[in-house]
Amino acid sequence: MAHYNEFKLFAQRVGLIGLINLLTSLSGVLLIPILTKTLSIEEFGIWAQIMVTIGLIPSIVMLGLPYTMVRFLAVAKKKEDIQEDFYSIASLVLVTSAIVSILSFLFAKSLAILLFDNNILVTKMLSLIIFIECLNSLMLNFFRTFQQIRKYALFTFSMTCLNFLLVSYFVLSDQGIIGAIIGVLAARCLIFLIMTLIIIRMIGFKIPEFRNIWDYLAFGLPTVPGNLSSWVVTSSDRYVIGILLGTAYVGYYSPGYTLGNVIQILAGPLILILPPVLSKYYDENNIEAVKTVLRYSFKYFLLFAIPSAFGISLLSKPMLVILSTPDIASKGYMVTPFVAFSSVFFGATVVISQIIILEKRTVITGIIYMVAAIFNFVLNMILVPHMGITGAAFTTLIAYLLLFALGTYYSFRYLRFDICPEFILKSILASIAMSLVIFMWNPEGWLSILVIVWVCAIVYVVTLLLFKGISRKEIEFFRGLIQV
Repeated sequence: MAHYNEFKLFAQRVGLIGLINLLTSLSGVLLIPILTKTLSIEEFGIWAQIMVTIGLIPSIVMLGLPYTMVRFLAVAKKKEDIQEDFYSIASLVLVTSAIVSILSFLFAKSLAILLFDNNILVTKMLSLIIFIECLNSLMLNFFRTFQQIRKYALFTFSMTCLNFLLVSYFVLSDQGIIGAIIGVLAARCLIFLIMTLIIIRMIGFKIPEFRNIWDYLAFGLPTVPGNLSSWVVTSSDRYVIGILLGTAYVGYYSPGYTLGNVIQILAGPLILILPPVLSKYYDENNIEAVKTVLRYSFKYFLLFAIPSAFGISLLSKPMLVILSTPDIASKGYMVTPFVAFSSVFFGATVVISQIIILEKRTVITGIIYMVAAIFNFVLNMILVPHMGITGAAFTTLIAYLLLFALGTYYSFRYLRFDICPEFILKSILASIAMSLVIFMWNPEGWLSILVIVWVCAIVYVVTLLLFKGISRKEIEFFRGLIQV
């Protein structure tokens, strides 16, 4: 019964974060028509490059310390220990993010020429966003560390809403790309101030003595190459396209990529919640509980991810026509299928690679991502000049497949769990059956697409049940989990 209650809490937290990630991803999708129909294709390309850069810098600048905080501070009980370690980490992040922001401001002209279509003002504003983004990431990880999931969800959702509203307001007020960046900066500054006040109210303030900082750096620094390599795999294609083909092609590429990448919202809750939950079981030497959480996480990610990849791939063109422009849809719809199935491999890798993290073998994770990053970059440089943006999407899929293969190989050397291969086959067959409905229907327009999504969901579930892809025992178990 105790384990059941713990799994129930785990499932509810996954559901809450999943809902927030869904809303966050939807806000990004909903911004596409506002931006593509208001900005020029070059300005939209700049916007895409800005978003990619915001995802890159914190993962390097923060030296792996937020994840270190999640791994080690979760067991801290005394207020003094929490203050010491949190403010030690916060001080170091403050210094490193300030240095990088200043350097990016000073070299704004060179960066603008290389990546942002010579827009120096946007590049200088980006340096301020980078600084705030690093601090916001730290604050959010504080709530994640102590499993205050509701606060984490509240601030993530609030930032998403503010970002959407402010960016939309400024862009629709004919402020262009500058207005869009002002909206991003304003939203992040406001949320940062509120989170800072709440954390100080919770734990107070203390000037740190940096007692444990070397231990934390020893754990965190090896993750930096992995973080950088992860970014190369996930986002460097936008840089390569921008440099080789121009920012306009980044604008053509990004909507299709964003649409396919929506599937990663299913992995988002697992990224946040699995580390502290698994660490607790693992440190208690409760290996069976670790295997159970991993098995359920893996299976039920794929339960939703596999049909989603099939559906989004087949509906890509009509959805992009609605979300962007016919010109963007005709040039970018083939990007979506490659990215969608890449997202499936990404989520599967997230679950399996938790084993490496539990073993504190972060160097292995870094090496795996470095291999995939080098492969991804080289293949992009070869294919993008010849195949254009479709070549970049194809490279993304191959890189994620490589990550999954290497992650599984090294993780299973330490701990194996049942990945349910029979279920995966049944899910694929049910997804193919669902896909036949889309081929026969050939929907156009939002209403037709919404109807076909519901029809396909029913076909998938019924087919999977007929194949006995989910047992009655599992249905009863998860029905109990979602009951409040």
